Amino acid sequence: MVGPMYDCLANPLGAIRLTFEKAVGSGCEPSAFDGKDWGALDVFREFLVDQGNLSQVPVLNSETLKWVQPNTLVRFRGMVQDMLGNEFYAGAYKDGSGWRTNKFGDDSQQPIDSSPDVRVWERRLLYCVPVPGLNTWAESEAASEATVTSMDLTSQQRDKRQRMDAESMDYEGSNIVLEDSPSAKRMREDGHPSLSVQLSDLKPEGPCSSTMMRPEVGDSPSCLVKVYDTRESELKLNDIFEFVGVFTIESEPVPADDGDDIDLTTGFRNDLVHLVPCLHCIVHRKLAVSDFLRSSPIIEQSKHVVMNTRESLLRHLTMLLGNDGVAANYMLLHLLSKIHARVDNVAVGKLSLNLTCLSKEALSVFGVQLCNALRNLLPFTDSIPLTVNYLNTACLGPKKDYQRNRLIGGTLQLAEGSHLTIDETQLETGTLNSVGIENARLLKDLVELQKVEYDFTYYKMEMAADVQLLVLSEGKSNILPADIVLPVRPSDVSRPEVVSAEALGAWRWYLATMRTLSHTIESEIQEVVEKDLVAARQADRRIGSKEFSSLLTMGRLMSLSFGETTLSLEHWEMVKELEKLRKERIN
Repeated sequence: MVGPMYDCLANPLGAIRLTFEKAVGSGCEPSAFDGKDWGALDVFREFLVDQGNLSQVPVLNSETLKWVQPNTLVRFRGMVQDMLGNEFYAGAYKDGSGWRTNKFGDDSQQPIDSSPDVRVWERRLLYCVPVPGLNTWAESEAASEATVTSMDLTSQQRDKRQRMDAESMDYEGSNIVLEDSPSAKRMREDGHPSLSVQLSDLKPEGPCSSTMMRPEVGDSPSCLVKVYDTRESELKLNDIFEFVGVFTIESEPVPADDGDDIDLTTGFRNDLVHLVPCLHCIVHRKLAVSDFLRSSPIIEQSKHVVMNTRESLLRHLTMLLGNDGVAANYMLLHLLSKIHARVDNVAVGKLSLNLTCLSKEALSVFGVQLCNALRNLLPFTDSIPLTVNYLNTACLGPKKDYQRNRLIGGTLQLAEGSHLTIDETQLETGTLNSVGIENARLLKDLVELQKVEYDFTYYKMEMAADVQLLVLSEGKSNILPADIVLPVRPSDVSRPEVVSAEALGAWRWYLATMRTLSHTIESEIQEVVEKDLVAARQADRRIGSKEFSSLLTMGRLMSLSFGETTLSLEHWEMVKELEKLRKERIN
């Protein structure tokens, strides 16, 4: 048992350093701990897992950032927007006759050199941001989620995977003065005395002092995360993670504009320093869409529950679309779509949907209702008003800013499982400039290939995406070639029904769970499908590989919508009937 001498919540660095001194005192050489754990993680494992104290760890957000104390334990949920490479630091150093460690912190002023009394170690730097398009309900449910699963420990002991169960709580506190914090001391030594103020009241003290900008928080802060002893393959760009670690504050220079007080050697401002929240990660886990849903013991994946949930959700979508059952069925399949494989340049599993015959007037009714419903059903949603002016001015693709050493995220840098609605009904005649042409190409590539191009100035790189795309337009979009083009035929304008919290929870669970199921096609059904596809090709020579792929995807999604993992003849016939009704509308 770990004794009370370790205060993991208020003094995590103390626990880390005490275990280090204990390990060194037992005869271990500090060089043996390069990229390895010396027993510190066992302390946090017991605190977080065995004692169930994860709920007591404050979640770093705009509110807690006002009072959370540096060098205490915090957690942060966000998307990896940029990977800043590796950083060398004095991991262990000799202080008098004894060895000390600087792992999971930045308190040591020990210089990095080749002295035998210094061990230089390495850590990875990630720039993480709040999940793009995260809806309010998903953020609140994630914060109050009762079950926390599979927290991956960031050490070589990855075989010791655990499941964490904890209940969340409300956090209270007061503004913390940073004057005596190690980060403040380091800043003052660097010539920035005005850090000795409260984080919630960072103001210039006078014309001769440096101005300290408050960390950018907005609705939720971005965070610099320093990760230790983790394989590169475990952390990928645009993945969503929950990090638990030691909170500190980093400073970074601010790029100068014309007229600013400029440091001629660096090109940055002399009178302004930007503060960035920083987390030294001790443990982390990758998050999926289901991690943003409130766990419910009454929902079970039984055939009866799945069928009832499917029927009620389909009725709701039908009502939203003016009693258009065909459009509702296609919308359901669209919401269940997910890329499950990539073959050459084809993203298998995507099902982008273009709903047409929507004028501005119709969109103000059905489009608004549908978009509001999507925000209530899906954790991550975003929308784009496609106009000439928007295309000519928007920053859709991520671009590297080498002066700030940051990847500036574009609108299309989205997390896996995000939903993007593009409103083309506002598009009018106009001329696209070079930016507009490039943005139109980026959107087309995302719809067709599920790829986004990142601009690194000296080269460009395509990154795979998995985003559900819905296009709303009057006629078939000429810019965005969706997999399915469907004219909407509303027959009734109904007021939006009041949906209970229980029903919303069931629908969210249904969409998140069904789209993750595996799926196979038995050889007997495969023969039937192949014959039907050949017959369709003979009947209409315009049908190509894209249409075949969409039909197969629809068959898979139709099965999943019923909770089935194998395509049945009944579900395949349902797909064929849907396609027949769609083509009748087009022709």
